[in-house]
Amino acid sequence: MAKTAELHRMVMDEHVCPYGLKSKHLLKKQGFEVDDHPLTSREETDAFMEEHGVETTPQTFIGGERIGGYDDLLVFFGKEDADGNETSYRPVIAIFTVAAAIAVAQAIGTFGTIWNVRTIEWFIALSMCFLAVQKLQDVRSFSTMFLNYDLLAQRWVPYGTLYPYGEALAGILMVGGFLPFVSVPIALFIGTVGAVSVFKAVYVDKRELKCACVGGQSNVPLGFISLTENLMMIAMGLWMGAKALF
Repeated sequence: MAKTAELHRMVMDEHVCPYGLKSKHLLKKQGFEVDDHPLTSREETDAFMEEHGVETTPQTFIGGERIGGYDDLLVFFGKEDADGNETSYRPVIAIFTVAAAIAVAQAIGTFGTIWNVRTIEWFIALSMCFLAVQKLQDVRSFSTMFLNYDLLAQRWVPYGTLYPYGEALAGILMVGGFLPFVSVPIALFIGTVGAVSVFKAVYVDKRELKCACVGGQSNVPLGFISLTENLMMIAMGLWMGAKALF
């Protein structure tokens, strides 16, 4: 016998609830036949919510039991933790993957091959730029999370606000390969301070913190990835500095 779920969702001329569509898709993906009940007017929607004592739609019922909205369905099917605080490396993987793809495309377009030192330089520099953009979306939130572990920011609070701008500037200059006397000191400074701070917080103090590396709202755990970001900046700073000198 097929599993059946009852779904009540808003389907109006001026508004089709996106979470209703996502709920329907998730239920079908989990092997349920969906008994779909569109709520086609504001009055019908308000009456439904009052009847069931809920404040939002969509609402899903399975076996006569109300499961709830889309987020509740995710929890019900074990797709997400109940508090929405599940850690994930997905933002960092996305950034590094796209940066690598752009670097490879640029290398092929410029040199006809990926086997060029500029490919690695572009990859690191672009990664720095993308990571900075994530932080710059909400500098206040980033700087607040950053204060949890960065040693310099804890002593001089404005550093948390300046950090993403410095990372972006260094990355942009390194993509172009110019003004190394500006980009190299910035990369070396913020990379070294960051590496020491992360190493102390994670490997010495054994603290379990969220990383501010992809912005202040991320659930990326502080650890190897954060340390890698800082070590990449240090390596890039040393390399670009050596190129400028020799």
